Amino acid sequence: MSDQCQAEGKSSWPELLGAQGTDAKATIESENASVTAVIVLEGSIVTQEIRCDRVRVWVDTYGIVTRVPIIQ
Repeated sequence: MSDQCQAEGKSSWPELLGAQGTDAKATIESENASVTAVIVLEGSIVTQEIRCDRVRVWVDTYGIVTRVPIIQ
């Protein structure tokens, strides 16, 4: 998580590494109502700005989470 973000609730989900992306999105949003989880395919180009209300859920072509989801 960025030092710029003051966590309201949970800010990282290491237990979701290897999970199905859609399940990870649902879990993240249920455990921290302050964030929106966004599923992103590995290799996609994304903006670099810090958003304290966003969690990117990086998935492979099978929809499996490939990185630990964190607020960024």
